[in-house]
Amino acid sequence: MKENSKDFKQNENLVIGRNAVLELLKSGAQVENVLVARGEHEGSIVKIISLAKEKGIVIKNVDRKKLDFMCGGANHQGVAANVPFRNYSTVEDILALAEEKGEAPFIIICDELEDGHNLGAIIRTAEACGVHGIIIPKRRNVGLNFAVAKAACGALEYVKVARVGNLTSAIEDLKKRNVWVYAADMDGQPWCKTDFSGGVALVVGNEGSGVGRLVKEHCDITVSLPMRGQINSLNASVAAGIIMYEIAKQRLGL
Repeated sequence: MKENSKDFKQNENLVIGRNAVLELLKSGAQVENVLVARGEHEGSIVKIISLAKEKGIVIKNVDRKKLDFMCGGANHQGVAANVPFRNYSTVEDILALAEEKGEAPFIIICDELEDGHNLGAIIRTAEACGVHGIIIPKRRNVGLNFAVAKAACGALEYVKVARVGNLTSAIEDLKKRNVWVYAADMDGQPWCKTDFSGGVALVVGNEGSGVGRLVKEHCDITVSLPMRGQINSLNASVAAGIIMYEIAKQRLGL
């Protein structure tokens, strides 16, 4: 029983049960995704799925045992919903903040980051570097869950995070606003010899595969960190932190 209680605490952002999830969706509250146990397609589950699709919310079919584990053994009735630890902002909110401060936009874009600790660490460093906001995709990217908030160590309260349906479209919109987009990936020009003046958006890729091909094609420049050891990559949050500080350094004229 103690293990179940612990598991439930690890999922504090989870709303469980058919009525609870249905009312959550009706309320208009922000929802990360809806988890439905495989084979559950009867009764109010049908209405929940329909309403989630109508609102553009990601629906994930999961194994019932996994859902049992995530809900700490509580009676989930075949459905649960992840809610963000903190509400999302919009890309417009991020740009408005930069304008309010009289600064060129400084944005971090995460391309399919899966590790909550990495996203949380990036948010923490972003806050320290004066980043105006972070953009993440709705699908195949960790959201603002409890683990992310914990790793961010309070920075989530000060950094705006926007979630978009299409990263490449968001990148093209930023470019139209005079924001240069830099992909942090292999085979790019040296990070410390790159001019980051003006509006900047830095794209950080997936922990295993890096920045996706399509996203990379839409970026203006690729920058990379020299590797002297035997491994060929750095942790996503570490690489992002190094480049963020270089951008912050140039913005301060140091």
